[in-house]
Amino acid sequence: MAEKLQDEAKLSREDAADRLEGLAREIREGSGSIRVGNKTVELSPSEEVTYEISVKERSSLLRGNRETITVTMEWKP
Repeated sequence: MAEKLQDEAKLSREDAADRLEGLAREIREGSGSIRVGNKTVELSPSEEVTYEISVKERSSLLRGNRETITVTMEWKP
């Protein structure tokens, strides 16, 4: 059974970059853990991963411009 954990927080650009760098370091090392909400998940990425990135740009007169980046990585441990 698959379990999906999700967490959302408003961070400074610097803090968001720090979190991404930490995740990249653990993926590069081949193991590590990531905190999602109140749970810690152990990661064991394989040598080859599937990587997908998408960018959405929206423009609205009332709400202004918005950009969203979604990164998906998948592997078999």
